[in-house]
Amino acid sequence: MMLVKHLFSRLIALVTLPIVVYLSIFYVHLSILTKAGPHDSVMTSAFQASLEGGLATLTKGQPLHVAYGSQITLRHTENVAVGQPCWLHSHAHMYPIKYLDKRGSSHQQQVTCYVFKDINNWWIIKHPDKQDLMVDDPPVPVRHGDIVQLVHGITSRALNTHDVAAPLSPNNQEVSCYVNYNVSMPAQNLWRVDIVNRESDDETWQTIKSQIRLIHVNTSTAVKTTGKQLPEWGFHQLEVAADRMTNQKSTIWNVEEHRYTRSSEKEKQAAELQQAELIPLKPTYLSFWAKLYELQIKMLLSNQDAQLEHKYSSTPTEWPFMQRNIAYWMSSHDNSQIHLIGNIVVWHASTLSVLAYLALFIFYLVRRQRAVFDLSEAKWQNFLFLGELFVGGYLLHYLPYFLEDRTLFLHHYLPSVIFKVLVLAALGDHLYSVSPKIPLLSPLIKYGSVALVAVAIHIFITFSVFTYGNQSLSPQKIKSLTWIDTWDFLTH
Repeated sequence: MMLVKHLFSRLIALVTLPIVVYLSIFYVHLSILTKAGPHDSVMTSAFQASLEGGLATLTKGQPLHVAYGSQITLRHTENVAVGQPCWLHSHAHMYPIKYLDKRGSSHQQQVTCYVFKDINNWWIIKHPDKQDLMVDDPPVPVRHGDIVQLVHGITSRALNTHDVAAPLSPNNQEVSCYVNYNVSMPAQNLWRVDIVNRESDDETWQTIKSQIRLIHVNTSTAVKTTGKQLPEWGFHQLEVAADRMTNQKSTIWNVEEHRYTRSSEKEKQAAELQQAELIPLKPTYLSFWAKLYELQIKMLLSNQDAQLEHKYSSTPTEWPFMQRNIAYWMSSHDNSQIHLIGNIVVWHASTLSVLAYLALFIFYLVRRQRAVFDLSEAKWQNFLFLGELFVGGYLLHYLPYFLEDRTLFLHHYLPSVIFKVLVLAALGDHLYSVSPKIPLLSPLIKYGSVALVAVAIHIFITFSVFTYGNQSLSPQKIKSLTWIDTWDFLTH
């Protein structure tokens, strides 16, 4: 009986209570933060539409049901490939005739996944048997299993895939826009709409809510984003391909923005709007559990980023001496700005202290091999313990990033900074403990420590304008604070 009581009490204290606290924190968080923010685009369209402002403002009043003739933007639903949203996109540029590996392409119009909202993200849903790109009166909704064509809004070319290898994923098919296409052609370039989260096989395709796969009728492949970044000829946008393995998250899309194709006849416009069921003017409701689940997934997958070029990305070799910074914020009115930038004296001194500690360890080890014991056994063990703890901790947090195959930033180095500052303190303490044997070492450490702290405080005050963003800086002031050429501060 006592064992059961102990088990029950531990279950309450170590499992139930932490879960309740964890859920309560998110409940308060989601209850208070109900408005859209600048970085909510990483969440799904449904999550964004549940917030006041932002996407909810953009999509309110849109037609709910996608119909033949609808103009839509297709967003990659899960963001599993790149860790950020992207939209199905095309532009009036062709795939190169040959790639660097000498493989040939179709030399048709490029189709990509673009990480910004753009006019080239718009597509028109066309009925295969009609030439008209207008919405009927009343609108005819697209249902699960229906066959459609997707016509790019700007270039008027139809989405297509064929038995040509994709640019970066040769095991998948290339997705392109058919160059010689016009609406009068017989039905071709056909796609089947599969609604993944449908409740019935007769369900209509809905804006935001419906998660769909586009299955190419002729090749039974599904459109997906691979998360790979195209070279310069593809403007560094993300590759879109067609995969025969249709049942995967990277093939799921949803309509984010939607409008019925406008007619020149005002009466027809009014009739279309009267017949259409519109998205409510207030934010879409999404339950607490649905929001919580999505947040947990985003938190777990947030580090699975593709290798995307970024202005402030950096490599591990640039971190120890702080050769790169990261811009976090800039005022829209003046040059006030906030950056992640360390104290240059502390960072350099700490990095040198790690190297000095390792060099001192090798020095002591070699002399001990020759039976020369510079330290007592107690001091030697203390030196080893601090080295294993601080230098080992630094290397453990720093070296694995050399094996990372993704975009890295200076903030990945911050855990290592803690350890190298501790190494600096440990090295100073050790040198002071052996200073009686070296007459000049003791005053050098004392006055050197005071000077180091004084200079560090001065540099902190000097660069606090980038820490707090509380001053409008002139271009001359910004230039004078760019102590390292690779630092990148901003000016309007």
